[in-house]
Amino acid sequence: MTPASVLGWTALSAIVPGAAHLRAGQRRIGLVLVSVYAVLVLAILAYGLSIAGNLENAAALVGDGMLVTIMVLAALAALAWFALLVTSYIALGPSRLNQQGQMITGIVVGVLCVAVMSPFALTANTVMTFRSTLKGIFPSSPDSDVPPAAKEGEDPWHGKERVNFLLIGGDAASNRTGVRTDSMTVASVDVRSGATVLFSLPRNLQHVRFPASSPLHDQFPNGYLAELPNGGLLNEVWQYANDHPEVMGGKNKGPRALMDAIGHTLGLKIDYYAMMNMYGFADLVDAIGGLKIRVEQDVKWGGHYGTAGTIKAGYRRLSGEEALWYGRSRVNSDDFSRMGRQRCVIGAFAQQATPAVILTNFTKIAGAAKRLARTNIPQHLVQPLVELAVKVKDAKITSLQFVPPQFWPGSPDWAKIRTAARKAIASSLRPAKQAQTAHVSASPTTTSNPAKTRAAQPTQTPTRNSQKRKGDDAKSLEELCGL
Repeated sequence: MTPASVLGWTALSAIVPGAAHLRAGQRRIGLVLVSVYAVLVLAILAYGLSIAGNLENAAALVGDGMLVTIMVLAALAALAWFALLVTSYIALGPSRLNQQGQMITGIVVGVLCVAVMSPFALTANTVMTFRSTLKGIFPSSPDSDVPPAAKEGEDPWHGKERVNFLLIGGDAASNRTGVRTDSMTVASVDVRSGATVLFSLPRNLQHVRFPASSPLHDQFPNGYLAELPNGGLLNEVWQYANDHPEVMGGKNKGPRALMDAIGHTLGLKIDYYAMMNMYGFADLVDAIGGLKIRVEQDVKWGGHYGTAGTIKAGYRRLSGEEALWYGRSRVNSDDFSRMGRQRCVIGAFAQQATPAVILTNFTKIAGAAKRLARTNIPQHLVQPLVELAVKVKDAKITSLQFVPPQFWPGSPDWAKIRTAARKAIASSLRPAKQAQTAHVSASPTTTSNPAKTRAAQPTQTPTRNSQKRKGDDAKSLEELCGL
């Protein structure tokens, strides 16, 4: 054999194990290698098809035990392919070549061995990074307020029909003391179908009440800082609880206080929270290559006067900094318009962070996520959470924000808010219309003409928002944000 043929058959063995042995006349070893390889390929293909047919099957891959198994298998596969190429090369009899041929083929095969091992090493490193990211974000020691892990085979959600997640955007910075919860959205998810309702609450919602089970119920029986007519904002609750551990009965009880307040406001039990540093969110957007957004009108950004630049109207791919300011800018705008833009940025991210994008940019995404995320969702719920997320991605998503003229943050009608929340959840469980799919694109519309609805009669704090008005219904994000 010539040096070229030795290299060719050795390289072919990296793709079809056993080919070089068959060429060398070692038929028994060659047929065994080909058969084992064929079985492995068919098994991997079958599993891949099962995942393609139902993405929920992929949730098993995020279990800690499975991640360790994948890393071990990747390391063993790298060693196996290294040994395969070496034995294939030896089987072809390179000693029969002249000295120059032996040197050339030996060097090339050595490089080929390293090249063949690289994908397996990359796989092991990616899985290790993913596992480290999960451990960095999701606590291993569950919060005392979080239900314990279900036993094997039992429902991980403990029989709940809905699970409610509080999604928070925090604007902590070096020039500010503490954390202000700038963006607060509750995602109420139907466990069976994945149908989701997003409730957006304004940061300036005043004088929220607390349930009887909360330590702040006795502290503020008439509402949070009700004695301050222009104070007591919802975005101050987290920091107040953290600053007063003697009232809350422990340190770092800000999340619990905010979950209690928002849950009591909506008439829901908030199960878990996830907080994202809004400045870190910019890194996450950059990690996936930016966000495609349909901008309704020019948005000036940067500081109080928009001196850094302008995001022009039209379809745009925004960088992380631009996407952050698109959701945060109040120049020639107000908090309520900003809330609309924020939920559409979240929706656009959910749509555009596809599995292909995540895998392509995984290392960047993992690094950004580890730096900016904080949650009380325990590690044992990661796999069920992935299964639920797959359902949500293909389900109906509607949104309701409690803003004027339907809801007045300065003097909220608590009964009306709860009634609207119940109505939105009930509506989300009805079959979706063809035009109201769950897919999300980009930015908010500022005007709409929804059908008139009958407002609920309030039982407490009657205000002008208890009158009959339009727009109490939750709308799909497609309607609100456009395509």
